Amino acid sequence: MTVLSFDKTGVDVVYEGTEFRLEKDLIEEATEKSYRDVTDHEVLQIVEKQPALSGEPARIGDIL
Repeated sequence: MTVLSFDKTGVDVVYEGTEFRLEKDLIEEATEKSYRDVTDHEVLQIVEKQPALSGEPARIGDIL
């Protein structure tokens, strides 16, 4: 299970027991979108090859 924790400057990620941070600039570059317009599902897709996506995607801007 992957755990994402969002804040204004990026996302703290726990993936398969490893903790790391995805900075806002990296996420914007990977998605070619403004950070606040990126969804949690898109961040999961950056972290995992084939994530198990469930529920409606939530914009980071709405999460913050």
